[in-house]
Amino acid sequence: MNIPPSEALDDVAETDRQALLSALRARARRIRRLAVRMGAVQGQGYVGQALGVADLLAVLHGHVLRFDPAEPRWPGRDRFLLSCGHYAIALYAALIESGVIPDAELETYGSDDSRLPMSGMASYTPGMEISGGSLGQGLTIAVGMALGLRHKGSDRWVINLMGDGELDEGSTWEAAQAGAHHRLGRLMAIVDANNMQADGPSSDVMRYEPLVDKWVAFGWRVRRVDGHDVAALVEAFDDLQQGPGDAPCMLIVDTRLGRGVPFLEGREKAHFIRVDPHEWDLALEALAVEETPA
Repeated sequence: MNIPPSEALDDVAETDRQALLSALRARARRIRRLAVRMGAVQGQGYVGQALGVADLLAVLHGHVLRFDPAEPRWPGRDRFLLSCGHYAIALYAALIESGVIPDAELETYGSDDSRLPMSGMASYTPGMEISGGSLGQGLTIAVGMALGLRHKGSDRWVINLMGDGELDEGSTWEAAQAGAHHRLGRLMAIVDANNMQADGPSSDVMRYEPLVDKWVAFGWRVRRVDGHDVAALVEAFDDLQQGPGDAPCMLIVDTRLGRGVPFLEGREKAHFIRVDPHEWDLALEALAVEETPA
């Protein structure tokens, strides 16, 4: 069972915090490789986003979330909602790394009757809380879940990951207002600010800055960090989850599509990043180089 911060982190910080950070960075590297291996099965997939959020998911599953890999529907779990359902390949990689999904299922990605469809479906996949992808819906569901858990007397967290394109949706801001109004102190939203959505750069489609000021104005406690800085992610989660008050929490993470694979990082960006047939092995080779100790 994954041990939550409230029970483990003080001791870890006193004894060997660097070991924790090293383990989380190694987890992120494995998540990247798993995502690329899945993409290679079908020759496609949102691997750019998966590479971009690997560090975030490593910290979430290796440090933040309380869950039981053997019992994904355990009532005492924290709820992690993937509002941006097309990031499913990233979450599958994190769930395989965490032992929720067997590694052998990786080869079924996107295939008929697979538990790993290309967009996240809660009815198919253990560890998938909602069927995301209808953008702007995740935070509204998260508000309802947080209200329901509080009504039951639960102190579990509800954490919702959304893309910056979801900031275009009015329902997101209605949920932001409701979360603050109902004082949902166990609700957290995460925005993956990679400045890319289906219609192009998010800042061109609908300007969303200043993000921090906006969420603070809505009554949320806010942190913004480099989404590839594992130490900064750990510090931000610790600060938000252990902080005072009953306001909901917002973590904005600035990420880069294709992180860890230089030729994808440097490629002209699109929502669905192009990977040519011969490049899957090259991507895995690039990630293997990243794993080699200096």
